[in-house]
Amino acid sequence: MDFKNLNFSSFAELRQQITAKVNRDIWPGVDYIPVTGKVLDEMDILSGVDAMLDTWLTTGRYAAEMEKTLSRYIGSRFSLLVNSGSSANLLAFSSLTSPKLEKERLKPGDEVITVAAGFPTTVNPVIQYGCIPVFVDVDIPTYNIKAEDIEQAISGKTRAIVLAHALGNPFNLSVVTDIAKKYGLWLIEDNCDALGATYNGRKTGSFGDLATLSFYPAHHITMGEGGAVLINNASLKKIAESFRDWGRDCWCDPGNDNTCGMRFSQCFGALPEGYDHKYTYSHIGYNLKVTDMQAAIGLSQLAKADHFINRRRENFRVLYKKMMQFEEHFILPQATPGGDPSWFGFVLTIRDGSPVKRNELIQFLEENKIGTRLFFGGNLVKQPAYKDIRFRTTGALTNTDIIMKNAFWLGVWPGLDEKHFEYIANTISLFLQGNKS
Repeated sequence: MDFKNLNFSSFAELRQQITAKVNRDIWPGVDYIPVTGKVLDEMDILSGVDAMLDTWLTTGRYAAEMEKTLSRYIGSRFSLLVNSGSSANLLAFSSLTSPKLEKERLKPGDEVITVAAGFPTTVNPVIQYGCIPVFVDVDIPTYNIKAEDIEQAISGKTRAIVLAHALGNPFNLSVVTDIAKKYGLWLIEDNCDALGATYNGRKTGSFGDLATLSFYPAHHITMGEGGAVLINNASLKKIAESFRDWGRDCWCDPGNDNTCGMRFSQCFGALPEGYDHKYTYSHIGYNLKVTDMQAAIGLSQLAKADHFINRRRENFRVLYKKMMQFEEHFILPQATPGGDPSWFGFVLTIRDGSPVKRNELIQFLEENKIGTRLFFGGNLVKQPAYKDIRFRTTGALTNTDIIMKNAFWLGVWPGLDEKHFEYIANTISLFLQGNKS
């Protein structure tokens, strides 16, 4: 925000001007209706400013508070903030490759159960660490893994399951967690699109050994760029911290030294005895930390998470009722039994036999200022970047291909309301009137 253009004579006036600048009404047919968006208020902005005034800049007091608050909100033992949801997926998977896990660590050639219908960075760490994704088909209309097909995908090399809750809709956690326990598999929940979703009354992100969140502006809450890893194991928490913080062995917070009291009295690897513990590295790590300004905004947003989630659920219900008139042409989304989704989007799949062509429809919607998105990568194995990867499938990825060819989604984010969905429905009706066979 350009504060130079803000003219104010009181703090209250400043707050009003900030709110007016960060949230603007979207008028259907006049303004473009984004498929995703952020909802900020003056407290979010002023929290970021407050953190800036500390002049600490890197991870600090706001980050520590958000990690504690986020863990309590989800129901996980620990959380670690990182600079994006994609980094969260990388960090979660990296942690499972740690030599400290000994026989339980993931190694190149190990197989990981996942799906090809989704966002690339759910699967990318599997490939980047030399493991082999085993793709299982998904269900329509939940868009999650066909849980009944998981067991037949398991081989003697299978070591983990990595799955996303599709567009905020929980996958079948009863079946998946039972299989993980039965075969001794690690479970990573990609919860980036599903903050606040529940399965049998328990929040998603609390079931897996590790889980991930994204706080990109498109998501349920935002800190700009940002994400988190949720952890339910103290040993994994220490490993994940190391990978996040350059791979160092030391656990001191930035700005703190010698927390253990043994900074210069230990021996590691082939280093000289007493080598500074702050510069001792136990992993080939990264720097994936956030700034405290990001964390301050995220903490302010987290206080409003339940409101945002309820708005998404209500918007989904409103849009669902309006889309029911088009069921001749579209398969409407459904929640997984036992799940209460925290909807990220409203996905439609064109039915076999409908004269509707997806590209024609979404271009018509975009021309009429209605934002649309495809179902992320569609079928990842058909993407150019994945043409040479090693992978395995269990059966044909039939529904994955259907999604790739015939699915798209619309927004239900809290910045939209009844008037936007009425306009969307009327625009789709107008298109269908011109496409009757």
